[in-house]
Amino acid sequence: MNDPLYAIYGASGFGREVLPLGRELLVRAGVASDRLVFIDDAPPGQLVNGHRVLTWQEFLDEPADARCVSLAIANGAIREKLSNRLCDHGVTPWNISAANKVELDDVAVGEGAILCAFVTLTSNIRIGRHFHANIYSYVAHDCVIGDFVTFAPGVMCNGNVVVEDHAYIGTGAILRQGKPGRPLRIGRGAVVGMGAVVTKDVAAGATVVGNPARPLVK
Repeated sequence: MNDPLYAIYGASGFGREVLPLGRELLVRAGVASDRLVFIDDAPPGQLVNGHRVLTWQEFLDEPADARCVSLAIANGAIREKLSNRLCDHGVTPWNISAANKVELDDVAVGEGAILCAFVTLTSNIRIGRHFHANIYSYVAHDCVIGDFVTFAPGVMCNGNVVVEDHAYIGTGAILRQGKPGRPLRIGRGAVVGMGAVVTKDVAAGATVVGNPARPLVK
């Protein structure tokens, strides 16, 4: 018998922030700390913050009865590719939540989510796969968040907002509250710049910045 092996995919900045959250979950479950590793396709070293760094193949070769991975990669398109890799090899996506995360009524969160410290999810919310909510972000009532969506630190997503797959919402952005039946919509693959105040729908693939947010002119 070999104990399950847990990993944070990505040993860069965000991965190093997420790993202690995962370690805390494992400690409470009685899992030894040496069963938690980083995966990195370009390892920065053999050890990072006291934990081993393995390549993907080394992770697969490590003796284990089961494997669970959290994808700490900000780019949603890359997260989707890695999610497919997990599926192809029978690796289980691992949901990680900070102990002080707040979650209220009727909240459904998909597999592989990372909910960092001081994140708040209020009521009647639907969230897709491999969602990232960085520190101090919140999602308010009646929101629908798609797959592979990234919220940077301090995102304020007010009620009745739809955020489609692969959208990236920058640090400190504010998404104005929509209306029942007429939600504010952030389109697939859209990017909302840091500090932007979004008062109107954002088209798929668009980048918006400023207050009020307007399309970025390159």
